[in-house]
Amino acid sequence: MQLFNIIQWILIIYSTSVVLFLLGYAILGKIPYHPKHSTKKYKHKIALFIPGYKEDEVIVSVAQKALQLDYPKDKYDVIVIADSFKPDTIAALKSLPIKVIEVSFEKSTKARALNKAMSQLSSEYEIALILDADNVLKKDFLNKINDSFNAGYQVVQGHRTAKNLNTPVAVLDAASEEINNTIYSLGHRVIGLSSRLVGSGMAFNYPLFKNTMATIDAIGGFDKELELKLLKKKIKIEYRHDAICYDEKVHQSDSFAKQRMRWLSAQYYYFKHYFFDALKDLVTKGNIDYFDKAYQMMLPPRLLFPGFLFVLFAVNLLIQPGHIITWFWVSLFAGNILSFFVAIPSWLYNKQLLEAFMKIPSAFFKIFMALFKLKDANKSYIHTPHTNFEPENHL
Repeated sequence: MQLFNIIQWILIIYSTSVVLFLLGYAILGKIPYHPKHSTKKYKHKIALFIPGYKEDEVIVSVAQKALQLDYPKDKYDVIVIADSFKPDTIAALKSLPIKVIEVSFEKSTKARALNKAMSQLSSEYEIALILDADNVLKKDFLNKINDSFNAGYQVVQGHRTAKNLNTPVAVLDAASEEINNTIYSLGHRVIGLSSRLVGSGMAFNYPLFKNTMATIDAIGGFDKELELKLLKKKIKIEYRHDAICYDEKVHQSDSFAKQRMRWLSAQYYYFKHYFFDALKDLVTKGNIDYFDKAYQMMLPPRLLFPGFLFVLFAVNLLIQPGHIITWFWVSLFAGNILSFFVAIPSWLYNKQLLEAFMKIPSAFFKIFMALFKLKDANKSYIHTPHTNFEPENHL
């Protein structure tokens, strides 16, 4: 029992750091954040990249919507990077006033598609904006991004939010996205740390992006490697909560689990490769941003962590009900759940969210089983199919 309790105290120290991190940033994320604005009227030339892999069902509609943004038409180009599209889709895309770059790889990845496309483009662009093949932007998105670049930022993350809330799993995915926005974007920017990058709805100084991406050949989670490399250089990442990028949320629990498996695999990979380097930079260079991001790579899966805390509380309640360790576990469980409720925005609190919570046990089991497949998850691209949804106007 003594050895068991020693192990538990070690786990309690780690779990306490996780709960304090999540709850602290969730509370900070509720403090209003006001992005820095600029009085400059300059309009940057923007390359709006839409890489897609077998996205025939949605890509034409997404490209058409991208052409309708409220930004000077001669100041941005829509560039679809078409990987494994049908001939009819390619023909439909080429009929639009956009640039279509066809690519093909033995192992398709977003990083390879972007690098290939940039190798074929001129250097006329000043900003690279990255979307997913299902993303739809609010019409003022480019103006918000342009404003932040005029204010001096080199990297800006927009507010990615749910396009659809059509199933309980989609609502659960939407809630997860907004929790991340609160904790990893708003909560961080309020105290001057960098926002997260999320893989889409993100904009970069074009030469900086092109040069950094040339060093990246990630199978999955290229945005995490990109983020770590930028933060190591002490490049601040701005967050525009008012620049809305609608993103399709997965509809079924199987897709939800596969998506999380891909993310967990990337997280584990980047933790191994960057944590100790970030720790060294924290000590020698005071690079808090870089270490904060590397620390995030060692956070446990959000849906599994509460289950882990509850199981340990239940076990201790059975074998040593009055022990202080038992109360530590119940306190940590309560603090972890509280961080989620604080971070979820008010517009999501409705009957749909309650129905979504009913899906958590199923999602927990599938993600837990996915842990045993992590070894191979980062060796091949896991494609999430999309559907042609119109954005639900909740923001």
